[in-house]
Amino acid sequence: MTRSDLVEELAARFSQLTHRDAEYAVKTILDAMSDALVRGHRIEIRGFGSFSVNRRPPRIGRNPRSGESVQIPEKRVPHFKPGKALREAVDARTAEMGAAERKPSTP
Repeated sequence: MTRSDLVEELAARFSQLTHRDAEYAVKTILDAMSDALVRGHRIEIRGFGSFSVNRRPPRIGRNPRSGESVQIPEKRVPHFKPGKALREAVDARTAEMGAAERKPSTP
């Protein structure tokens, strides 16, 4: 699902929202989440999951073309951990889809 798909879904579910309002709402939420992560905060959405910032320590890598060693600096990267409800919902839905695919067709 892309950002524009999310906007379309929001506008379809809430008829009182115009497409522009739905787009603004999605942009506002994503910007607020990005700003919180940039400030080092953790975001927790109950039933969905949590976003945090992980630290990757500096390391020595290799340039695949030349084989020479390259110093890779420390990085801070966003990390998502799904919540229990989301994990269970995805597991149940994929199990249903898998069972439907394995079900033999009757003539």
